[in-house]
Amino acid sequence: MNRNFWIIALISFINALSFTILIPVLYQYGRQFQLNDFQTSLLFAIYAISQFFATPIIGKLSDCFGRKPLLILSLAGTVVANLMAGTAASAAVLFFARFLDGITGGNASVAQAVISDVTTPETRAKAFGINGAAFGMGFILGPAISLLAQKAALNTPLGKSFGASFLVSGAIAAIALFLTIFFLPETLKTKAEKAQNIFDLGLEKLVTGLLMPKIGILLIINFLTGLTFNIFTFAFQPYFLKVLNQNSDGLALMFLLFGVLAVIMQTAGISQMTKHLQLAQILFLGLLIRSLSFVLMPIWKDIYYFIAVCVLFSLLNSVVQPMISALLSLNARPEEQGTVLGINASYLSISNGFGPVIAGLLVNQEHPESYGYPLYLAGICTFLVLGLAFVKRKDYAVKVVR
Repeated sequence: MNRNFWIIALISFINALSFTILIPVLYQYGRQFQLNDFQTSLLFAIYAISQFFATPIIGKLSDCFGRKPLLILSLAGTVVANLMAGTAASAAVLFFARFLDGITGGNASVAQAVISDVTTPETRAKAFGINGAAFGMGFILGPAISLLAQKAALNTPLGKSFGASFLVSGAIAAIALFLTIFFLPETLKTKAEKAQNIFDLGLEKLVTGLLMPKIGILLIINFLTGLTFNIFTFAFQPYFLKVLNQNSDGLALMFLLFGVLAVIMQTAGISQMTKHLQLAQILFLGLLIRSLSFVLMPIWKDIYYFIAVCVLFSLLNSVVQPMISALLSLNARPEEQGTVLGINASYLSISNGFGPVIAGLLVNQEHPESYGYPLYLAGICTFLVLGLAFVKRKDYAVKVVR
């Protein structure tokens, strides 16, 4: 791995840290504004839906104008949006801040395009694994920093507010912005042809991308895996808090556990697995363990049992997204890396929008046992996605020569 890869990996880590600081508090912050469960699910959804439309535009523009300027734009949007959210005086301002963060939030796909620019096909799966580990490292430190921010805010005008986590998130995103401006060189060697008119922004690729040989089926698999995972993600927090009767400190520690195990798997684990298994086989294994874990989680309402299942879940769940990203990158032409990975991020984003809404419709805060329903649904649907991925494997599987 060359110097530019490690620079973008560091930027990805800091960007992930900024993102993961918010994960343990977004649900609770919404409730602080007196939003009910369904309204809080819309807080998750508005970010994802706006990102769905913005990401392919950012991806295509990065193919035409370069990675660096678009990464700068995306990170600057995150800084401004999180500072707005952290000081929001009303739910309307909070919703607008989440929309702004989504509409400028193409930094993950642009970072993936940079990785595609600076790696070879033989090292790309490992590179995406390391990049995934950077996100996992964010899970390790992000929840802990979020918890510290909340504690520190008690002695400030913010008081007992989860908005402090947004302010810290914005400050950390500003560090990633600084590194991008001053240390990351442009990595795009061959720029795509510029659009003939200002309306040609790549949105048509959201549809035509599904028809691209080898790419389309991976986009569908990515959307479905994201949908089922985000049904789980929204239900996880209220289930942990209300059914298992735990507190926000324990929730932060759970995300810390997820991060530690994900980093172990995405650094040492993926490297070892790729020596013995093809990328599609690793994807199948990750989806199988994910589906089983979702179904097992709500069966027994005991915190120690729940933690044990979460350990199993965390180890193999963390290989799913790096494998999909690697397979997409290996099946795309060099000049289409930013576009394809941008479309992929868009479908993942829209799944982030639908998943919480589906979960929000299934739960009823007057009946805490209903918080287990989305977990069962996510498990069953993930198993069906595994079946689709296995049946269609010949359409996208890539045999990597070791």
